[in-house]
Amino acid sequence: MESSWLATRWARPFYLAFVFCLALGLLQAIKLYLRRQRLLRDLRPFPAPPTHWFYGHQKLLQDGKMEKLEELVEKYPCAFPCWVGPFQAFFYIYDPDYAKTFLSRTDPKSKYPCKVLLPCLGKGLVSLDGPKWFQHRCLLTPGYSANILKSYVEVMAHSVNMMLGKWEKICGTQDTIVEVFEHINLMALDILMKCAFSQETNCQINSHCDLYVKSTFEASKIIFYRLYSFLRHHNILFNFSPEGHRLQETSQMLHQHTEKAIQDRKKALEEEKRQDNTQKRKHQDFLDVVLSVQAENRDSFSDTDLRSEVNTFLLAGQDTMPGAISWLLYHLALNPEHQERCREEIRSILGDGSSITWDQLDEMSYTTMCIKESLRLAPPVPSISRELSKPITFPDGLSLTAGITVVLSIWGLHHNPAIWKKPKVFDPLRFSQENSDQRHSHSFLPFSAGPRNCVGQHFAMAELKVAIALILLRFKVTPDPTRPLVFLSQVILKPKNGVHLHLKKLS
Repeated sequence: MESSWLATRWARPFYLAFVFCLALGLLQAIKLYLRRQRLLRDLRPFPAPPTHWFYGHQKLLQDGKMEKLEELVEKYPCAFPCWVGPFQAFFYIYDPDYAKTFLSRTDPKSKYPCKVLLPCLGKGLVSLDGPKWFQHRCLLTPGYSANILKSYVEVMAHSVNMMLGKWEKICGTQDTIVEVFEHINLMALDILMKCAFSQETNCQINSHCDLYVKSTFEASKIIFYRLYSFLRHHNILFNFSPEGHRLQETSQMLHQHTEKAIQDRKKALEEEKRQDNTQKRKHQDFLDVVLSVQAENRDSFSDTDLRSEVNTFLLAGQDTMPGAISWLLYHLALNPEHQERCREEIRSILGDGSSITWDQLDEMSYTTMCIKESLRLAPPVPSISRELSKPITFPDGLSLTAGITVVLSIWGLHHNPAIWKKPKVFDPLRFSQENSDQRHSHSFLPFSAGPRNCVGQHFAMAELKVAIALILLRFKVTPDPTRPLVFLSQVILKPKNGVHLHLKKLS
């Protein structure tokens, strides 16, 4: 009798715990079921590709094949729902009227992508929303003014010429195949560190900086696959996975790199004060701006804000520019007639390229059209997303309710045959003044649009012009037919197997 009582006494808590867990599981299942039914109801007006009951469209887009997305854009006008598992759906749009309606609002960034990006970026301009974002945007915009950017041109040219010197040693007088993306990656990092922090890292000739570049690439890859794999959405499951451990390691390395840049800069400022500014830098850099902002707004711009904005500047610039320059070089290699026309224009402006100025960049009209056409064909940021804070009604009368994540596919928009005739053809004249005036204002969005457009777009365009001008003055580029460019769509567009080009030194 006593044994039976003791067994009952110990069994009762386990029984209650089991019932409690069962009830929680049942409530969660009901919640997920209702969520799926709501999404099915809200997305019913929009046709979608066939979906797997469990994986959704995960396998459709996770492999990063942009050709598949282009097929969907042609088949489904304006938009389509994309299911990631049975309980989560993103709403893809790629129509200029839809884009204009979407970008004119102030919806917050999608919670889940921001949560995924947070370990690497912190809470900077990319991940902030609301008044905090508006405050940071207003405070940091002066760091991208023309007066500051003008002084960067000389710095950019120095880093590009350093890379070209490496190419000359590799090629000599021969036509040589070079994997250029790796070189351009280090060159872009060199520019970024000099313009942002006035730091001479020697990263183009010192291989230890490769670790930083590889870490940014690996972090981007992990983040992309987590976004499109609903099994990795839960933090606990992801954090204990091999990918979660690796992302923690790479994020820590990136933060250490950023912290070192900040501390080195502060030491340099202290040294300048001790020397009464006799060795003051030639130009004001991004960290000058951010430290000045912090000094004037200590109550609202903390050390954490400072580190987050520095992280955002470093990673956003380092992740996007190498691709943009590489795609441009590749497109000009495929289209020698446009390459030669750019070269003639650049020679008429720069001569032998011994110097280059901010004002000369504005004279490169045809080269600018080629840059824009390359950005159309291969936008470095292939998509952006927001979570609807209130219902939205598109120009055709169709609506979505609040809470749905909308993804603006910039790639889909730029390859939409309803907007662009022969969208896969490289045709810079699409961006002549006459043709641009006749086109929808939201048909070309490499830097987004509206209140949250890219704050660094003028910096990016200046770097593109400086890089392509100096490269074309010294090298002729042709494609390697055995290794065509294959895009790998992650958070940022990447080359799957590098960018291989024939380089021939011009006499």
